[in-house]
Amino acid sequence: MQLLLFPERVTLTRIRPALNERRYYQIEIQSDLFGTVVLARRWGRIGRTCRIRLESYPDFGSALDALASLARRKRLRGYMDQHSA
Repeated sequence: MQLLLFPERVTLTRIRPALNERRYYQIEIQSDLFGTVVLARRWGRIGRTCRIRLESYPDFGSALDALASLARRKRLRGYMDQHSA
């Protein structure tokens, strides 16, 4: 499996059975119908309806910086990368 240097999608999970916690956080760069670059964030409890937040960015590079920053902060809070097969 090859890891991307600058991923456009990151899925993180934090599972702590002792605290009855099973959470996920997904960040993805998308473009809308008008060509605007959008950072989509989805989060919540695994198996439940998620919350969604969309933020527009002037270009792909700034959205990529925001994705990396968010992912770094979530990893500091105990979230781990979920790799798809």
